[in-house]
Amino acid sequence: MKIMLNKNKIKAVIVKTVKICLCVILSLCILTSAVYGTFTLYRNSLKGDYALLKGDTKKAFATQYSEVKEYSKTKTVGRYWRDGMIGGNGKLGFVTSGSPYSDTITYQDVDYIMPSNRDRYDLPDLTWELESTKQKIVNLDNSLDVSGCGEWNYGYTFHPGQQLRLTQDKHTFFKDYIRWTDFETGEVGVSYRDKNGVWERTTFTSRTDDVTITKISQSSTGAKINMTLSLDDLSGMYKFGNGYENDMQYKKIVSDDASVITLVAHYPGYELASLKDGGYAGVTYIVTVGGTKEKISLNSKKDEAVNVGEADPAVKITDADEVYLITKNDRTFSMGNVNDFATASSYELVDTLLKDCKAVAKKYTVNGKFDYSAALKPSAEIHSEMFNRASFTLGEGENAMRYLSNEELLTKQKFSRDINDALMERIYMQARFAAVCASGYSMTRLSGMWTGEWNPGWRSEYTMDANVNLQSSGMNTANLIEFSEGYVKFILRQVDDWKINAEKSYGMHDALMAPVNCDGDGALGAEYCQEYPFQYWNAGTSWMLQPIFEMYQCYGNVTFKDDDGKELRLLEDVLVPLLTMQSNFWEQLVSPEYYTDKDGNAKYEKGKTALNDGEKYLIIPSYSPENMTGGSVYNSTLAANAAIDIAAAKSGLQMTIDCENDAKLEGYEERVAKWTELLNKMPDYLFDSTGAIKEWCANQYEENNRHRHISHLYCAWPLMETQHDENLAKACLQAVNNREKENSASHGFVHQALVFARLKQGENVYKLVHGLLKSNICYTSLMTDHNTNRGSDTYCTDTELGLVGIVNETLLCSDTGEIEILPALPQKWAKGEITGLAARTEATVSIKWADGKATAKITSNIDQTISVSCAGGEAQSITFAKGETKTVEFDF
Repeated sequence: MKIMLNKNKIKAVIVKTVKICLCVILSLCILTSAVYGTFTLYRNSLKGDYALLKGDTKKAFATQYSEVKEYSKTKTVGRYWRDGMIGGNGKLGFVTSGSPYSDTITYQDVDYIMPSNRDRYDLPDLTWELESTKQKIVNLDNSLDVSGCGEWNYGYTFHPGQQLRLTQDKHTFFKDYIRWTDFETGEVGVSYRDKNGVWERTTFTSRTDDVTITKISQSSTGAKINMTLSLDDLSGMYKFGNGYENDMQYKKIVSDDASVITLVAHYPGYELASLKDGGYAGVTYIVTVGGTKEKISLNSKKDEAVNVGEADPAVKITDADEVYLITKNDRTFSMGNVNDFATASSYELVDTLLKDCKAVAKKYTVNGKFDYSAALKPSAEIHSEMFNRASFTLGEGENAMRYLSNEELLTKQKFSRDINDALMERIYMQARFAAVCASGYSMTRLSGMWTGEWNPGWRSEYTMDANVNLQSSGMNTANLIEFSEGYVKFILRQVDDWKINAEKSYGMHDALMAPVNCDGDGALGAEYCQEYPFQYWNAGTSWMLQPIFEMYQCYGNVTFKDDDGKELRLLEDVLVPLLTMQSNFWEQLVSPEYYTDKDGNAKYEKGKTALNDGEKYLIIPSYSPENMTGGSVYNSTLAANAAIDIAAAKSGLQMTIDCENDAKLEGYEERVAKWTELLNKMPDYLFDSTGAIKEWCANQYEENNRHRHISHLYCAWPLMETQHDENLAKACLQAVNNREKENSASHGFVHQALVFARLKQGENVYKLVHGLLKSNICYTSLMTDHNTNRGSDTYCTDTELGLVGIVNETLLCSDTGEIEILPALPQKWAKGEITGLAARTEATVSIKWADGKATAKITSNIDQTISVSCAGGEAQSITFAKGETKTVEFDF
């Protein structure tokens, strides 16, 4: 039976169906917005002042947010904090989510570390097995099995401070949402519009007053602030409970007048822990203009074992015109016995922090009202001067992409075969901002100085066989001397432990040996095993001192103050003594009994007292992080003459010689002669059948290219050996090309890109950077993960800060008396400008290029003659007077 339908009826049915579908879709959208508003994208019209964000390369903005929720510990929700925007002053800082009605500020102190129950000072003497280890290596004995340290939990674990929650009545519908980072002032802000008008909050950490200040304003229509301030349960934060924090105690405290909200904690009282009597606190002093505030209880039903105080005290603010939150964090080693913590009614640390917060409030109170602008100004002046020393743009004129949010740029990058210029610019400037925020007090951890979770990956220690060095790769050339000073202080705090390491591993005296990582308090080399034998990581000290020598090259013999306020000269008080102890290490490591013959073979001759003509020392044992030898004869992580050790020994001795010659301290000629003789006896590089530099430069040891680390390319980066040795440059290029495809660990990408920049391989640099940016490495805050696929679940600033080094090295290569602009310029970066870079010859350089023509503006800080070239072209010898600026033009 054939059914005939009227065309009009069919049309009516279709229209009705479409309307129903649209209604359903709209309803689902509204429901999703209401229920899942924590992660909803709201397009921003950028009206009013926020239109200024468009195209401003000194700001970053996002139009979506991730609301941090208590007790949402799934991997997806638990790491929402990583989308939060950051700020800091080198020691203190914050991460804020920017959620409109349930915002969180997670306070930071780079010194916060959770102790373990291990004896931090029980470092075993390993000298008993040193000789047998050397014998097995030289005899290719695969039974080699050195001592291990057992459980790798010597280091203490970085942890967050208190997480303050700002809660307001939630409106289902809001629009014009935006959150932003102001790179110049150090502020992070959020703004949105609901039926009551436009609401705005801003936060910064002061460099001058050492507090974090948040401003909360009434709405644009005059609607008052009604808000609850509370502290999230520590056990409700991501990954809490996976470590030693289960044995800590803490309290939430709200003063009776509701003017102060505090979290104070006592670390576990482990008898062997250096922090057994220690703890930490974060105090927020609340200043309101108009309205009232009162202490309330949120009547939490959660039974939190580690909370030994009130369950959930909070502050309720009603009808205020303005609210200011002044917060300070710190730790102490002397909070008393943990057994007395619960019953104590006051804490000295809390009293001190509150006093400091009140002093800041008083300092900036004018006519009875706190002046946020006055508090911001002195800090912003310092921050902006630091940030604005350098800048980076690609292309010329307006770029419409600069008007896009972080999320839009990241999305466009995923589907582009080219690097998005606007994203490259913004992430470079975001990274520079992060570096400024982390400058002055210490070095950046694996996660920078920020975490919103407990037990972060690798304890967020200072991992020194790769991560610290990649993150510091651009610190000197970025013209951030404060970052460099923080790095020096970080090293100086470790020196005593480095001496112990050299003694325990090798029986040395007055020598330094850096560990693979440290937690900021302790730096004993207590993490090692057969697979990762870092007790024999010989190159570590030279590797870690290289950035300080570069600081000297960039800025000269500057002075700064150490932790005790003592003024130090970089050359005489830091470099000469540290490099001397580093050279002592190499002197005591080698012996004529173990030598490399003239044909490149590893040899041993008992009782031998001197090298013969053509012989070199054998560096043994020798470890090339984190690889092992290949082939079928000898497979081990320990061998001899690792290329990284050869490079580190020679460069370390040369740095010592250079600094001795510059300082001219009493007796320096004799010391220079001794170090020069030792330098000349160090082994040479060898090359394999492909022409690549061998990772172990003795004929007995075969290559293994199935690994992400490229430690053997130390001579290319961070050293400059390939700049005037074409054959070595080719050997390094062959070596990196021999490596199999990198895994998702970002440090592999960053390290290779730095090496390619030094080898003047711009297209390879471009390919690696493109691979990073199109991956999932970036959060919407433009901070980064450890892995391109986020597989390790680790917030990590290797890519973030490493990109600064990559861009700087791609556009400027410099050494004492030498400047080369655009050494590794990718073809697709045909136009651009970078300003204010520091060259390793006490000069600053700005470069502008377009269509094969480049202009370099060079200012020398000393009287000198510099060889200046462009993109491998012919060099010009240019003489500068101190403070003189000259402009040089090139065709390339």
